Amino acid sequence: MTTIQSRRKLIVIILLCVALGGAAMRQLAAPGSTLRDIGTLLMLLWVPIIGNVISWLISRLRRPAPMAPSPFDERPAFEPQLLVELTLRPPKLPAEDIPVPAGEHRCALVVGNEAFSARWWVPADRSFRRGSPQALEVEFLAPQLALPKFQAEAGFRMLVGESFIGDGRVLRPVEPARP
Repeated sequence: MTTIQSRRKLIVIILLCVALGGAAMRQLAAPGSTLRDIGTLLMLLWVPIIGNVISWLISRLRRPAPMAPSPFDERPAFEPQLLVELTLRPPKLPAEDIPVPAGEHRCALVVGNEAFSARWWVPADRSFRRGSPQALEVEFLAPQLALPKFQAEAGFRMLVGESFIGDGRVLRPVEPARP
């Protein structure tokens, strides 16, 4: 249990005890007295906690459906189709200014108002910081649709989630590897 969870649990227990004390005070006080009104107010301190407990229970019941596997997962290996120069935008928070790790990264590349699912690969022997241009290889999910839009020197933007995180331009097509 994290520190925040244990603190929340302690707060719930304390407010429950205060509400039970208020109920007892209200029960023992004479009708119309100030002590009875204070007991009623102490009982009302429990109302926000009940709302939080109910919302927690509802969130536990409404689990999101598992995501469908990506079509990229079905492909055997990374087969680049383009060499691009990519410049990732610097992060807004200094804590997020960490090197881009080696490995596969997925995104959508946007030309005009059309977006194409793609993945790009950072070789194992190098990582880089955002803000500097990098020559990287890209593979499209539907190359027959995307490649006509990504001619040499074509500019594009990189979309991840709902944010544009980078800009780039096409350097050249990559010849397919021969077996």
